[in-house]
Amino acid sequence: MAPTTPRLVIPIDLKKKPLEQNLPLHNRWHPQIPPVADVKVGEVFRVEMVDWTGGAVNDDDSAIDIKFIDLSAVHYLSGPIRVLDKDGIPAKPGDLLVVEICNLGPLPGDEWGFTASFDRENGGGFLTDHFPSATKAIWYFEGIFAYSPHIPGVRFPGLTHPGIIGTAPSMELLNIWNERERELEKNGHQTLKLCEVLHARPLANLPTTKGCLLGKIPVGTAEWETIAKEAARTIPGRENGGNCDIKNLSRGSKIYLPVFVEGANFSTGDMHFSQGDGEIAFCGAIEMSGFLELKCEIIRGGMKEYLTPMGPTPLHVNPIFEIGPVEPRFSEWLVFEGISVDESGRQHYLDASVAYKRAVLNAIDYLSKFGYSKEQVYLLLSCCPCEGRISGIVDSPNALATLAIPTAIFDQDIRPKTGKVPVGPRLVRKPDVLRCTYDGNLPTTKNPAALM
Repeated sequence: MAPTTPRLVIPIDLKKKPLEQNLPLHNRWHPQIPPVADVKVGEVFRVEMVDWTGGAVNDDDSAIDIKFIDLSAVHYLSGPIRVLDKDGIPAKPGDLLVVEICNLGPLPGDEWGFTASFDRENGGGFLTDHFPSATKAIWYFEGIFAYSPHIPGVRFPGLTHPGIIGTAPSMELLNIWNERERELEKNGHQTLKLCEVLHARPLANLPTTKGCLLGKIPVGTAEWETIAKEAARTIPGRENGGNCDIKNLSRGSKIYLPVFVEGANFSTGDMHFSQGDGEIAFCGAIEMSGFLELKCEIIRGGMKEYLTPMGPTPLHVNPIFEIGPVEPRFSEWLVFEGISVDESGRQHYLDASVAYKRAVLNAIDYLSKFGYSKEQVYLLLSCCPCEGRISGIVDSPNALATLAIPTAIFDQDIRPKTGKVPVGPRLVRKPDVLRCTYDGNLPTTKNPAALM
């Protein structure tokens, strides 16, 4: 007998705000956010999602919505979803929840997305000291392909995936998160030398009642007030999975998530049509609304059986991800290298972040020779199917990172050749990405050699 159509457990009305949805969304992690739906193992079900901003970014010709976006209110997640076994018994703490992605895509009638970089004073990003202004590019979908009027001359297939999928933390785990992240935000500026090279701020996004949405718990009530003061932000990935932004988690993938509360209470959101490794612009994938069709299993006692804690408690574990068989097929790549030497020429010790920043900057400067603005390349490398690697982590003093770009996404040959880089009217790419002015006074980082 043929399987039934996947049951829609969380519907989305794109004409309504996140708080107005029939099943209210949430944008925090907390064990007391109540589940909005139940599913049983083995059934295929459908979850719909708004884009991670909840519709705050528009398909228009301005980046003003990016410049002044309220980042306290994101990410908007669909869930939590309680998972039961075939006997109706919920998943238990210590179990392993297996979530299989059977199908996914943009919501019908909403086949577009955006890539952006935030203003340095409001979010920033990996290269915010080089690109302090808010920028935006709109993308339109043609089946599996994406193209942008703001970055002409490129077209590529998307490897669509959810940026966020995770289980609810226990209260003990939530307290661990909040304690370590408060310590980082308080003392990191003085103790971490990397802060002098990577300029995204704050160092950690701590709990705040501003913009907090807790699903079924009404905003402004005493219960909401208590939970909102301690609920974790969804910005980083953690032991529960969460905002992992693994671009290969597409059709056929499985996620093995630790269970910390009864029912697992997993949530998902932040759908991406495509993303480059690292999502360097921060708002850097092709962000979109979308749907997932999922199937769950429960491995009883699976945390102890399969996950080894890397920390002081049994809660210090991480998910396992099984990549599916569906990926774009590219055969030719241009690869850029970076080492642990920053823009001032200072040597760092086996620092992969500095090395990856250097690789990305090398790629941006190179591709800007072919008629693109550096802002166009920054957004493109954040959302196209490029591959980031730590190629070396043992050869002191340099870590070695690489960024591989598929050459087939361009409508011109971008490989080095004898003679000079080709020039001409065809290579002048207009229009540029949408951008705002940077009105702050923080200094930007310059490459001294580029000024010679």
